[in-house]
Amino acid sequence: MAPSPPFFPIIRTPSHTRISTPREVRVGGLDCEHDVLVELTREGNEVGLVIPSLAHAHLHLDKCSILDRCNLLTGDFNEALRVTNAAKAAFKHDPDDLYKRGESLICGSVECGVTSIRAHVEVDEAVGLLCVETGLQLSEAFQEVCDVQVAAFAQEPLFVGSSTEPGENYALLVRALEKHANKIKVVGSAPYVEPSIAQAKLNIGLVLDLAIKHHLHADFHLDYNLDPSSEPLIHTVISEAKRRAWPSELGIAIGHATRLQLFIPAEWEALGAATGNLPITLIGLPQSDMYMMGRSAFDAPLGAPRGTLRVPQLASRHGIHAAMAVNNVQNAFTPQGSLDPLALCTLGVALFQSATPADLRELLRAVTLTAKQAVAEPRVHKDLTLAVGDPADLLVLHGTPDVATAVLNPGLDRTTIRAGVVVARRRVSRWIAGTR
Repeated sequence: MAPSPPFFPIIRTPSHTRISTPREVRVGGLDCEHDVLVELTREGNEVGLVIPSLAHAHLHLDKCSILDRCNLLTGDFNEALRVTNAAKAAFKHDPDDLYKRGESLICGSVECGVTSIRAHVEVDEAVGLLCVETGLQLSEAFQEVCDVQVAAFAQEPLFVGSSTEPGENYALLVRALEKHANKIKVVGSAPYVEPSIAQAKLNIGLVLDLAIKHHLHADFHLDYNLDPSSEPLIHTVISEAKRRAWPSELGIAIGHATRLQLFIPAEWEALGAATGNLPITLIGLPQSDMYMMGRSAFDAPLGAPRGTLRVPQLASRHGIHAAMAVNNVQNAFTPQGSLDPLALCTLGVALFQSATPADLRELLRAVTLTAKQAVAEPRVHKDLTLAVGDPADLLVLHGTPDVATAVLNPGLDRTTIRAGVVVARRRVSRWIAGTR
């Protein structure tokens, strides 16, 4: 199937792609480039804010927008797995639908200001390599607009029953990496779906081995529970990575990690010491985590706890910068929410009770700088404030005067710039009866 082009125009600006003068905040060294940003950030009496572009550090590309195919009765995780697997079984019958849903997700993301996406696409007996190959088509189609980093992801168990020998899902994962060497950038899994804790640890070792063999980043959906009796498997990731002399240029992302919310300060301190120089980044997924976690406390006086990584507090109390990501869009795991990363910041203000200037900056950092670090993006700004040498991957928030507003009430009017090129423009039309 030939990929269709993006449905928004690419408007070329001059080719310089790095910021040269922080005071003037211009893209490159040419006055006309400065004029482009002046025009974008000040239209009429509107003032616009220029910030580093957004990133999706954890986004499921293949199972987005399938909620209408999922009959939810309980809404719990096991049901979500079951109805999603049923929907996935039909993907092979309509590959055009798979492509179009992914295309729409990427386009909508770029319009929000996203220039980097880690796209999880599943590999298992139900879909084979279809999702991976569709993801690679989309990555190529959008290469001038957005860096779509394909992650071959094993959502299903790599082991069957009590066996300690990996099964067909693992064989398919290996086949995907071998067939599409140099195109797939990440390998990942969800160890918590394995039949036992011992198999979950073997899962981690297998994925780390594949990552080293193929020189890929590793990405784990991990510690997705709020059970104080469960062993935090992040320690297994750390010990197994050290045992393999993990290459510093390869990142390790840990998504969900809700179990870590039960850590006391001493445990956070121990985790930081154990991590050392390993390039590990935690990624909170608040829309999914809050929807799924703590259901056993439904009838408790206060209901379910806030079962997601407390991003501002991790930074202020433990010096840990965690990313935030959207994860799923309109499916059984996350039926609600926007694909806009800035919406996570607004949610986070209430969720984490965080509205100080430092907290607001940390929330914004979680969907820009830290999110890009989580996916090992080579073009990362030094800070939210633009500086000499920063990449020209930018988001203009029209009508947004400052960082606080960008977090508390982000505007919809936006211009997305990638490598000095305007790749998306969104302006909202407004009309109210009885007004001029």
